[in-house]
Amino acid sequence: MRYEAEFIIIEQNIESEAKMSVLQGLKPEKVFHYFEEISKIPRQSGNTGKISDYLVQFAKDRELEVLQDPLGNVVIRKPGTTGYEDSPWVMLQGHMDMICEKEDDCRIDFQKEGIPLEVRGNIITARGTTLGGDNGIALAYGLAILDADDIPHPPIEAVFTVDEEVGLVGAAALDKSLLKSSYMMNLDSEEEGHLLVSCAGGATVDVHLPRSLAQLQGQEAELVISGLIGGHSGMDVDKGRINANVQLGRFLRELKKQFDFRLLSVNGGTKDNVIPKKAAARLAFLPGTNLKAVAEAVDKIGQTYRKENLHTDPDVTVTLREIGPAKDLLVMDKNTTDKVITLLSCLPAGIQRMSFEIPGLVQTSLNLGVLTTEEKEIIISYSVRSSVGSEKDDLISRIECLADAMGAYVTISGAYPAWEYKEKSPLRDLMIQVYKEMYGCEPLVEAMHAGVECGFFEGAMPELDAISFGPDLRDVHTPAETMDIDSVGRTWDYLLEVLKRIK
Repeated sequence: MRYEAEFIIIEQNIESEAKMSVLQGLKPEKVFHYFEEISKIPRQSGNTGKISDYLVQFAKDRELEVLQDPLGNVVIRKPGTTGYEDSPWVMLQGHMDMICEKEDDCRIDFQKEGIPLEVRGNIITARGTTLGGDNGIALAYGLAILDADDIPHPPIEAVFTVDEEVGLVGAAALDKSLLKSSYMMNLDSEEEGHLLVSCAGGATVDVHLPRSLAQLQGQEAELVISGLIGGHSGMDVDKGRINANVQLGRFLRELKKQFDFRLLSVNGGTKDNVIPKKAAARLAFLPGTNLKAVAEAVDKIGQTYRKENLHTDPDVTVTLREIGPAKDLLVMDKNTTDKVITLLSCLPAGIQRMSFEIPGLVQTSLNLGVLTTEEKEIIISYSVRSSVGSEKDDLISRIECLADAMGAYVTISGAYPAWEYKEKSPLRDLMIQVYKEMYGCEPLVEAMHAGVECGFFEGAMPELDAISFGPDLRDVHTPAETMDIDSVGRTWDYLLEVLKRIK
């Protein structure tokens, strides 16, 4: 009986801990309440059914008008408060899904588990995973307004989309003819005091290289590049961080100068729009190769990389793990091995052109986000971005040209339009004025080298006046992601004041 009693007490303690709020007491209270609630729901791209249904039930519980389309996009409408009944409709917009990255030793199952939140001083982060502030904060802001009865506001149309992180899929598919809004406030920006008014268009470009196989008696080893910072392939592309997949190509090229080997596989990265932190290649060295000499060469090249990238990726690590001799290894033949190394070395990567109109803005770039070895082919997956459509098309054409020369072919998916700058924007003028009054300085009005969903909405709703903004988020798309608590509060106050002025 003593053991049974202890078991019951332990079980009760676990249940009590599960009910505890990590963000309780933080202000604005409702915003952080809803951020914590949605953080409990798995919402990796492609797995947004539960969060979509949660939003629908939220609206039904409050007798708000709600629409849910076949993909899971959700539109919730709330009438204007007293005095705002005839004001123009305002869209509050964000996406449900999040990039799910984790540290190597983190055992979370993103398909089934929520995000383990932590408060560290003035920031919110997660234990070993991405936080999901991108774009959970948009949902939290929207739900807090929809749930309030003491906030003056015009008619609200909250639009929450699915699968933004994998090609803005939800925004592309949503039937915009259903929408009523004249103004749009997208809450998917990551720097307080910045008003985003334009963004790049882009696409996912996959290079497919068929692989021919041969048998080999050889010595097997695995080459791993790790310890990189990674980051958002649009927002962080100008920070000089190492792309693990690109660096793997360089490493294999250098190693090939000294040793004869064949590739068994190359793999790296998890998302095309994330700068990959880790990449690996399994190699088969021909009989007679001195693996000790290979290890020494790997260490020497690794030291060069660390010196080159001391200020961007100081913890870069390159290791060679000997697997041992093997008979009848099924490897890529010499021709396929050479083609893989050539493609990884010579396909364009990173920043291609800076803007001459907007100082500091990346105009055109691409990110080799995912490298995968399948049964019959190697797939090299890029996120291509440009605020100039012709440059985006030219970059894709260059990829196709080299791919064709190497016997590969290209597929294009997830294309999304650029969001073009509007010379006249009453919403922009209002938001600048409100910011100056509240904080005594002007916000930074800028364009961004990353895709936001505004382009899809403005493309289908030409009269729509859109702005994107948000609180301070850092290191999004990485396990180091943080959200500033005070910034969330200030941005909330700013959002409410802007809504109050729209009549």
